[in-house]
Amino acid sequence: LMDLFITAVLVLLAVLLPPSAASLEPFDRLYEDAVRAFYGGDFGGVVRLMEGALGSYAEVRRTKVRCRLRCQDRHPFPRTFSDLRFFDVVLRRAACMDGCIGDKLGTQSVHRVSQDVVQDFNRRIPYNYLQLAYQKLKQPDKAASAAHTYFQANPEHVEMGQNLEQYKDLQGVEEKHFVDREARAHQHSFTAAVRLYDSGDYEGAIALFEDALAEYYKADVECRALCQGPQRFEGHDHLRYRYSLHELVSDHFTQVLHCEHECVRDLATRPGRLSPMENYLPLHYDYLQFAYFQVDRLEEALQCALTYLLFHEGEEFMTDNVDYYREVLGRSGEPREKAAWYLRRHRQELELLLIGSKTMGVEFTEGNYWSSTGGRDDSNRIPSGTDGWMEYVPISEKRNVSVAAPQKLNEGGPLVYESVQLVQNSAALNGSQRVLLDHVLSEEECAELRHLAHVVTMAGDGYRGRMSPHTPNEKFEGATVLKTLQYGYEGRVPMRSARLFYDISERARRIVESYFLLNSTLHFSYTHLVCRTAITGQQDHRNDLSHPIHADNCLLDPEANECWKEPPAYTYRDYSALLYLNGDFEGGEFIFTEMDAKTITASVKPRCGRMVGFSSGGENPHGVKAVTGGQRCAVALWFTLDPLFRELERLQADEVIQALDTQSVWGQSLHINPKDEL
Repeated sequence: LMDLFITAVLVLLAVLLPPSAASLEPFDRLYEDAVRAFYGGDFGGVVRLMEGALGSYAEVRRTKVRCRLRCQDRHPFPRTFSDLRFFDVVLRRAACMDGCIGDKLGTQSVHRVSQDVVQDFNRRIPYNYLQLAYQKLKQPDKAASAAHTYFQANPEHVEMGQNLEQYKDLQGVEEKHFVDREARAHQHSFTAAVRLYDSGDYEGAIALFEDALAEYYKADVECRALCQGPQRFEGHDHLRYRYSLHELVSDHFTQVLHCEHECVRDLATRPGRLSPMENYLPLHYDYLQFAYFQVDRLEEALQCALTYLLFHEGEEFMTDNVDYYREVLGRSGEPREKAAWYLRRHRQELELLLIGSKTMGVEFTEGNYWSSTGGRDDSNRIPSGTDGWMEYVPISEKRNVSVAAPQKLNEGGPLVYESVQLVQNSAALNGSQRVLLDHVLSEEECAELRHLAHVVTMAGDGYRGRMSPHTPNEKFEGATVLKTLQYGYEGRVPMRSARLFYDISERARRIVESYFLLNSTLHFSYTHLVCRTAITGQQDHRNDLSHPIHADNCLLDPEANECWKEPPAYTYRDYSALLYLNGDFEGGEFIFTEMDAKTITASVKPRCGRMVGFSSGGENPHGVKAVTGGQRCAVALWFTLDPLFRELERLQADEVIQALDTQSVWGQSLHINPKDEL
């Protein structure tokens, strides 16, 4: 059956797919060229290439949505069902979509970009580069627009906020230039509607709320269309081969369906945020029912109130409103069919997801999509402003979120080495599970390791090849222990220096394990020798961070005051340490903050031999202030208590060291395969 199915696919695709003549430049290639132009000082090239990348990114998404919806309409499923008719429609839709997309974009394979690039576009990183480029080109109006667009998704970016204030005072920059180029139409209309509602303009608010609903349902269709591609279901490999055709189809369909089901969360989440706006879709109907009441359109008010109760059945105050409207009108009324259909589909999807996830052998938990009555005025349950929609749904019920159980934490154990000096403990650093130590390295060791770094580190190593992963104003270079040992074996650096890197990382591990009184072995999770260098000519009036505030094993959500221990965070990391090699640079202080990512609780000025160690969770948000001059070098270490997550390269390095110690390595080849991660 499987062979027959595959043969049918290949034959039908060969017949139905026309050759593609169109070609759209891939946005990841344009993005990479734009970044390269930025560091080459070609700011005109930055604007041309980055605007091209943004246009290509938008066109790819538009084309996929348009083609998938068009082919879906062109090849509907028949009313009478059979296996052959079902797969006939599936194959024809696939051929239709491939041909449609290929006609517009060219060969689809060239538009399959890495998840890192997609994340950069989702975080609006291109607009940061554009803002700086337009600034250099003396085009403040376009710089203001790019800065405003970036800031909407990155409100914690101090430098961008200050840039926006400066743009307001520049000649030629007007209010109309501060526009969000990536604004989501449904959220934009909703926000504007709330403002009119608060000002008492109920007629204007009604029009915009209705627009927001229309845009929401349109965006929902587009969001779901974009789900019809390869998916990643946490804990399950979607490419895993299943012998049964129906299991194979079930697995992929379940993953696509999960993506579609999560569009509820996506459409309610503002750019750059982790948590959705509380009670987002139902609040449209809540605002509308009272706005219609205010303009004496009670039939519409009743309809919207009944629609709200579809989401929150039996909610007391809305039920009272419904009773009032029915009494005045003398009829019962009906909720809006669009919302009723939307909820019926949502519940059917949930039923199918539970079946499909069980077949896949993974756990699925329904999210809390509509927090009960959030953002309402208790006096009459009528929305009173933006308080509700600005709040966030707790995502503690989100799938696969695990909140670590409180554990007893200790510190103050022996420092293992006589030379090591305790500078500050947790109390002095205004937190928990924190320590600052000096003299972990000698001046000679620091000098040798810095010399080693200048030879072995490569731009972008440890950051998936990205030379400036956190800020365009600095260059990052790194190297792993295994790569350094490889250089030593090849004679490119003294083996003594490579061995020193290995040894001092073990020294740091032993100190952290001992000081925090851990009763089980602390394993290496990742070890990285990293230098960050201020880029000359880009440091004027700079107030951004070298490394944004974050936690090491969870996703920091400052506005919700939470840290969610879930992928893509490195949830297995338990302790972290930074061992500094120098202090002869400007800026670059290491900082701890509160969970709001703004309130600094402690600041550490790096210097040779100084080490800061801490637990890796949400209790220790941290970052690095901008390096505005010189080069800052350190050994960054992450540890785990779970041996399953031991660093593979470290185990290989252990074997190399053991072989060196027994002299059995001479005359043999080292099988070293450095891994670029972090």
